[in-house]
Order: sequence, then structure tokens, then C-alpha cells
Amino acid sequence: MTTFADRVAGAAAAVRELFPETPLQENPYLSRKFGARVLLKREDLTPVRSYKIRGAFNFFRKALATGKPAELFVCASAGNHAQGFAYVCRHFGRKGVVFMPVTTPQQKIDKTRLFGGEFVEIRLVGDFFDECYRAAIDFAAESGGEMVPPFDHKDIIEGQATVALEIAGQMPDGSQPDIVMLPVGGGGLAAGVTRYLSAGDAGTRFFFCEPGGAPSLKESLAAGRRVKLAGVDNFVDGAAVAEIGREPFRYLKDFPAESVRLVPENRLCATMIEMLNVEGVVLEPAGALAIDALKDFPKKEIRGRTVVCVVSGGNFDFERLPDVKERALRFEGLKKYFIIRFPQRPGALRDFLEMLGPDDDIARFEYLKKSARNFGSVLIGIETKERRNFDRLTAGFEAHGVQYQDITDNETLANFIV
Repeated sequence: MTTFADRVAGAAAAVRELFPETPLQENPYLSRKFGARVLLKREDLTPVRSYKIRGAFNFFRKALATGKPAELFVCASAGNHAQGFAYVCRHFGRKGVVFMPVTTPQQKIDKTRLFGGEFVEIRLVGDFFDECYRAAIDFAAESGGEMVPPFDHKDIIEGQATVALEIAGQMPDGSQPDIVMLPVGGGGLAAGVTRYLSAGDAGTRFFFCEPGGAPSLKESLAAGRRVKLAGVDNFVDGAAVAEIGREPFRYLKDFPAESVRLVPENRLCATMIEMLNVEGVVLEPAGALAIDALKDFPKKEIRGRTVVCVVSGGNFDFERLPDVKERALRFEGLKKYFIIRFPQRPGALRDFLEMLGPDDDIARFEYLKKSARNFGSVLIGIETKERRNFDRLTAGFEAHGVQYQDITDNETLANFIV
């Protein structure tokens, strides 16, 4: 009977048909910043710019090896799994149907169609992924097609574990990582990597990185069973999963809940902008999770350690860039939104503008209520270069009796009117 390591080795050898090993690169910038030896496993450099192609390829390879494969393969995905699936369909010359929500950005639809070519049909169904997934399940049952799950299958996990096999062979001087940081959505990648690297009992510590708005693994580990979240924040779309996969959780259930780092979405945006501006690396939100989570370590805990961060994907839609920059500025305290009551008299706006410093810039100005006789409410967005400038500004508001409300961190109100 073959071992898990043997099966992963077979998957790794086979996937070389598609692409060479992705690099494990030491990043001098992050190493200096955190006082550790930070290595990035660049899964954003696969042909589909994510690790998802590995699991999809291994699933197809094993299905075709049975001798009686299905005539049609089916998947439901609005992102990286769809693109990996499509690429593999074309590679094996097999027909596939991809179900995507109607709300899927056109860029992702076009890329999936590009990778699959004439072998893939795309069907847009439902406004949300759950509707789309149910439609895919029903179609597979009716057509006799085979569902290719994004994470909840042993063959998918084995395929994703090839990331770990490559890391083990790429470590400088044959050393072992002290810490491995793994992004988590459905858990297929984390399950495969931890099982493979734990087999050597090298003392490597694993930390799992989830979006703050989708803590399915952390909640499940705390409860000792799989927990389905009532709702998730979909900003980190590559990892916003309401329930960790059944098969992945079998591999991960013995880890403590404290091993999961929850990453605030706005802080994650700051990391994405930082990596783009400083390193020229384009990351999708899920792809930046492992790097961002380094910020939660006390410096003394990782100083001098060798840390591997798995960069899971780089499929970033640049139409989202303004939103990412906005979130990053708000997290860093460089942009705030105020509702201010202006007296309806000549010179009131000029008096306000004189309170601004040389580094303060008005990015938004909008009257919310124009019919009041004595006062008018105004939404004002202000950007500045140093966060301490807002302390000076609000002190000026207080000194001059300006009636204001800072709504920057009021998500409900800010999302409604900003």
C-alpha cells in the first residue's frame, strides 16, 4: 500500500507535464522588516497564477486512470479553481462545464474561457455561489458528469501537497523551515502541506491565516467540530469559505485554535499595496494572507527563524485597486471620513479650510442635507501623509467648536454613505 508521501511524489512528477516547480524565493525586504529569514513560495507563478491547478490536475489524472472516466467534468467556482479546472480540461482534451455566479467579474470569465478554449463551457447561474454550486451538483447528477471539488477530496489534497514536496526540496542547504504560514479557505492546501511536512517530524510549526471575516477553521478548531458560519465577508474571495471542508478538517482537527491567525481585511489591503509598490509583486487578497499574518508575531518570536509563506495566488482584478487603496489608507490612519455640520453663513467653509494643514487633502466633499436653514451636514473625506495630522486636525475642530462625527470605523454608516 502506498503512503501519502508516495502518492504526493507521483502527483508532483506528473504535474511537471504542465509547469516546472514554482520558486521558493528569499525576500530581503520582508526579512529585514521582520528580522527573520522570510521565504516566499510563489504559487502566483503557475500557468493560472494560483496553486489550484495542482489539485485539479491530480483529480483528473486519477479519474482518467480508472479506465472508465466520465465523459464530462463539472465544477462550480468564481475564481482560481475554475481557471485551474479549465486549463486541465484543455490539457487532457476533456469536456468540462464551469458554473459561475452571474455576478462573477467579466475578467474572471474571460480568463477561464481563455484557459479552457473549446473544451470548456461556462454557465452563469445565480447571484451567489451557493445557488451556483447547487446548480452544478444538479447538472452533474442529471448529465452523468463528474464533479471536481475545489478542496474537499483526497485527490485534491494530494495535488495541493505537491507544494510541500517542492518546499522540502528547495530549502537552502537542505535545512527545514522553522515556521510555515498557510492561507486557508476550504483547507485543501493547508491539509496537504501540513500532512506532508509533518511526516518528517522536523519540528516545523504551522500557522494558518484566515480572513477576519471568514474564520471557519478557527471556529471549527475551537469547537472541536466543523462549524458553518452564518455569514462571511467576501472581500478575500479566494478564502472566504463558510465551512472548512470535511476531508481537510480530518487532517487539521488536532491543531489548536491558537494556531490560526485572523487577518483584518483592511490591513491585508495595506500589505497588498506594500508588496505592489515595494516589490512589484501583484497579489490577490488570499495570496497576501500569509505575508500579512507575519505582523501578528512578536519580533522576538520569529527573530532569526526561517519562515516560509505560501503565496497562494496573484489573480488580482485591477478594477478593485481603488477599493484596495481606500481600505489600506483607512487602516493606516491616513484617510478619514467626517460628517460635519456647517453653519449656513458666508465664510464658514473658508474657516474650515484654514484648519487644514499643508499635508491634508480633501478627497470627498458632499452635502448630505441642503434644505436646513441654519446648518448643513456635509460628508468630508480627508487624506493626509502622517496619521498624527488627524490629532492636530480634530483638536482644531474642538477648539473652534466644529460639530463633527468621525464615521471612518463605523462600517454600517460608512458603507451606506461613503
